[in-house]
Amino acid sequence: MARVYTFSAGPSMLPEEVLKIAAGEMLDYHGCGQSVMEMSHRSKVFDEIIKTAETLLRELMNIPDNYKVLFLQGGASAQFSAIPLNFMNGSGKADYIITGQWAKKAYQEAQKYGSVRAVASSADKTFSYIPKTTREDFDPEADYVYICMNNTIYGTVYHELPDTGDIPLIADISSCFLSEPLDVSRFAMLYGGAQKNVAPAGLVIAIIREDMLGKARDITPTMMNYQIMAENNSLYNTPPCYTIYICKLVLDWIKSIGGLSAMRERNVRKAELLYNYLDSSKLFRGTVVPEDRSLMNVPFVTDSDDLNAKFVKEAEKEGFVNLKGHRTVGGMRASIYNAMPYEGVEKLVAFMKKFEEENL
Repeated sequence: MARVYTFSAGPSMLPEEVLKIAAGEMLDYHGCGQSVMEMSHRSKVFDEIIKTAETLLRELMNIPDNYKVLFLQGGASAQFSAIPLNFMNGSGKADYIITGQWAKKAYQEAQKYGSVRAVASSADKTFSYIPKTTREDFDPEADYVYICMNNTIYGTVYHELPDTGDIPLIADISSCFLSEPLDVSRFAMLYGGAQKNVAPAGLVIAIIREDMLGKARDITPTMMNYQIMAENNSLYNTPPCYTIYICKLVLDWIKSIGGLSAMRERNVRKAELLYNYLDSSKLFRGTVVPEDRSLMNVPFVTDSDDLNAKFVKEAEKEGFVNLKGHRTVGGMRASIYNAMPYEGVEKLVAFMKKFEEENL
């Protein structure tokens, strides 16, 4: 059976080169006579895998030495609780910017642990834009400011970070992780679920400035205490070994194509192809204001629910799967993460043009 183009928001496509290497090493990893799925996380072989993954990530993202890299479990959603438990312990206040469902969920979870304020929101227009803020909008006593950098469901992204002054900035970067260069030093913490750009589901990578550690509340569960995870080099318990191994292969792949600057060029080229067509189409239209469009997630609609459903059904028959949009937006969404090849977007646009000609 021919492989399809999957435009899923996550879990999502992995690079074909990575899948082929993983398949070849499934039964015997580098001559050790076992699969990575079978080996002890305390073994020298796996120790080399996880250390190499961290080294590659530090190199690709230019992570400063005063930041810890943690390989965690529990999904990005577990961090919604872990972040206030670890960091909202000075004034007991935090500011959140609500730009979509995941930022809203993080905000709601944090309210259990202190005084949490929604500084700005784009809910008034179905999260179709990034609200503008100034330094004066934030509480100078806040322990941190929280954003979701790229909004998977709604297709918006921060092209410019909010100015938070001296207040630590924390960002969920799940759906734009490794898609382009990012100045890590602008953040007190970055984290993301791996299942979009980095690896299969089951892994969260957190990048935390060292001065943020050691502030967790006494009631913080051990598995959510970032300092404990850092002190144990992400090996306090059994980590998601195979997912970390795939992560290492993906990082190798990104390095082989020229790093994050080259990745950005690839992603801009794909996104421009799709956005340019949407802007010229008489049938389809994008749902996000142009200045806040994501390179990763592209929601679009027609003016007819029936036509939207017909498009999704016919697209699937042609090998373009997981294009149905989130229920809060409707229509369609094409997630064109790092592993989506240019020809996948090119073929999708050709199909959309054909569909438009047949249905206008």
